[in-house]
Amino acid sequence: MNKQKFGMILPIILISYFMILLDNSIVFTSTVKIAADLSLSASELSWVTNAYALTFGGLLMIGGRSGDIFGRRNVFLIGLVIFSIGSLLVGLSTNGLMIIAMRALQGIGSAILAPTTLALLMDSYRDQMRTRAIVYYGATGGLGASIGLVVGGLIASYASWRWGFLLNVPVGILMIVLTLKYIPASKKVEGKLDWLGSILSVLGITALVYGINGASHPVPMVMTGILLLVLFVWQEKVSKHPVTPLKLFKDRERSSAYIARFFFLGAMISYFFLTPQAMQQVYHFTPLMAAVGFLPETLPQFVFATLVSRLNEKFTNTQILIAGTVITLAGLVFAAVIGIQAGYWWSVAIPMVIIGIGQGFTLSPLTVAGVANTDKEIAGSASGVVNMVHQIGSSVGLSIITALTANLISPVLSYDHAIIIMAVFMLISVGATLNIGLKK
Repeated sequence: MNKQKFGMILPIILISYFMILLDNSIVFTSTVKIAADLSLSASELSWVTNAYALTFGGLLMIGGRSGDIFGRRNVFLIGLVIFSIGSLLVGLSTNGLMIIAMRALQGIGSAILAPTTLALLMDSYRDQMRTRAIVYYGATGGLGASIGLVVGGLIASYASWRWGFLLNVPVGILMIVLTLKYIPASKKVEGKLDWLGSILSVLGITALVYGINGASHPVPMVMTGILLLVLFVWQEKVSKHPVTPLKLFKDRERSSAYIARFFFLGAMISYFFLTPQAMQQVYHFTPLMAAVGFLPETLPQFVFATLVSRLNEKFTNTQILIAGTVITLAGLVFAAVIGIQAGYWWSVAIPMVIIGIGQGFTLSPLTVAGVANTDKEIAGSASGVVNMVHQIGSSVGLSIITALTANLISPVLSYDHAIIIMAVFMLISVGATLNIGLKK
């Protein structure tokens, strides 16, 4: 099938999605300079990330459902405008309060954009073209996180951290212009937004993310979040116009894909976050060296992600997905057995190659499975759940690993223990993907 048939819609979707993910990863390697430039305390600096995570995670459900009701293109444009303005103001921030508030605004834009990009993709393509488009979408998800570390390292070493955000502005403007020109107006689904369900989902996910990422008393906040989410599920069951139709979770393939994605991202985001730190603390790499040291993961991921569409002609999506999670697990187990003290090549580079191959094979099929068997009426909601699981899984996984290794002062012991926990997360993800293979 001719790739040119994708037209301009797919590049618009992929670039917009890549912009969100790239920006979030750049923060990981820019925090030291941001803190020095704006005189931020450790607590204030944590909120540069937390403010984004709270609004992004909390509003994803509404963002996904709004596209169903108000039209995908309309909501997509609103998300682009909000994200671009937020990026501009983050780059121009003069104090802690301003950057935290504008990172929250960025999170609102991301919460609208992320599920709408995937829903637009599902609206625009059918059959094999849709599968291939989702493959590219999934590959973009992994590359955005990985390349963000490299770009962040380069910016942190050679330029101001502000450029990481300001560059979004011309890209965002270009995407708005191209969207108006090439993406047709979307049909709206008859229905209303479930405001009670929306409020409960926002409060529940916000309390959960805040409890995990920033609360001084995390357990009560997490329990509050869980209670609110239970009430949210009850509301969705009785509502005539649910913001998240519960039938999304009745399909074994989708529900298993959500579980697999939760634990896969919990392991992988932790790996992206902790490995550059370990390279600096154990091997005394500079931020730029640590960023370049991540290329053994990034390059294989890109190469093997591009092979997925070809492999789909010979193997099922589930077979590729199982292979991807198993290979990723093998890379983490290899790193855990070797230990960080064996040196960069054995402890980091070789495991990274294996993990990169596994991740390249996994993210796209995970996305395909997460929106499998959906119709137009719930496509936005399904996309919202995929992105919500992605965000919450990342936060929960990293927080659990950080909490379980907090008392280990030695960076060697801390990282080695963290890798073992990542491997356990990945084992659960493998189990969930095998469950998809058991479906009748």
